Amino acid sequence: MTLHGGKDEQASGIARATGGHAVVRPDSVRLFLASRSPRRRELLQEAGYSFRFDHPGVEDSELSPGRVSPAAWVASLAYLKARAGAARAAVGGGMEDVVIGADTACVMDGRLIGTPRDGAEAQAMIRGFEDREHEVVSGIALVCPQTGRRRLGAEAAKVWVGRIGEARIAEYVASRAWEGKAGAYNLSERIGAGWPIRYEGDASTIMGLPMTLLGSMLREFLGETR
Repeated sequence: MTLHGGKDEQASGIARATGGHAVVRPDSVRLFLASRSPRRRELLQEAGYSFRFDHPGVEDSELSPGRVSPAAWVASLAYLKARAGAARAAVGGGMEDVVIGADTACVMDGRLIGTPRDGAEAQAMIRGFEDREHEVVSGIALVCPQTGRRRLGAEAAKVWVGRIGEARIAEYVASRAWEGKAGAYNLSERIGAGWPIRYEGDASTIMGLPMTLLGSMLREFLGETR
């Protein structure tokens, strides 16, 4: 894997993450994204996929991972969302081939870090990331809405965050741009804002929807049904 460093190089890596990874023709598959995440929608749009989307109606903040690996946890949550999304797609009269569920978490010192509930928690998360490396794990689940058949997968990437400073953290928390984001940040937004961030792995994994993994999973999933 490549370690991406400067801002221009980071932007180039993010651009590569948002297109060119699909291994099935985007116009040959109809998708339902069980998420309202703008970042996941952008990734699918950049790759050229046709899809509908909606919130899956799953409140994962009430769930606890227990003794499972981070990869198993995010893949399980992704499946819960995909399964719920399949029910919504059916009620809506859709004819999608595949429902996609996704979930993302950060991992620091073996501890799962999800989406902050308030500004104080967001501030604590960002402070905790400073001058350290953490891991971002994203899970994907594919469900066939007609048969209920499923496929799960997960991918990880590493992120190093330098010194941000109290003033910038306070400004960021006050902006509420952390809302709905695993680990309280979005990679492309924070790199664009000049935060000192490096990453190793697929940028789209950090952004919440691993596009290379998704492409290979779709190829296998559709190959089994067509």
